[in-house]
Amino acid sequence: MSWIDIGHISDIPLHGARVVKTPVGCVALFRTGEAEVLAADDRCPHKGGPLSEGIVHGQSVTCPLHNWVFDLNTGVAQGADAGRIETYPLHIKAGRLLIDGAAVGKRSAA
Repeated sequence: MSWIDIGHISDIPLHGARVVKTPVGCVALFRTGEAEVLAADDRCPHKGGPLSEGIVHGQSVTCPLHNWVFDLNTGVAQGADAGRIETYPLHIKAGRLLIDGAAVGKRSAA
C-alpha cells in the first residue's frame, strides 16, 4: 500500500462527506463516526448521482437522486437494488486521513 495524506478528520463534518479529486476521478470520504472515515467512489452506478451529496447513515450512504443505498464497507447496494461502488482503504493516524494511493490508482477514469 502507498499511503497518501489527504487531510484532517476535522475537515469532514460528522455524518457528512467531502470529495478528493484524483487523476482518475473523484473519491468521496464519508465520516461515519467521531473517529471513522470510509472512502468510496463518488458516483452512483445507477444514474451517476454524486454520493458525497447523499445522506450518510450508519456505515451507509443513500444516493441523492434515486435513494439507492450502499454499504460503505463493501460498496454493495442494499435492498432490492443491484450494483456496487468501489471502496478504498483509508487509515487515520493522529487525525490525518491517509488513503491507499495504489488502490485509487488501479481504478479506471470515470
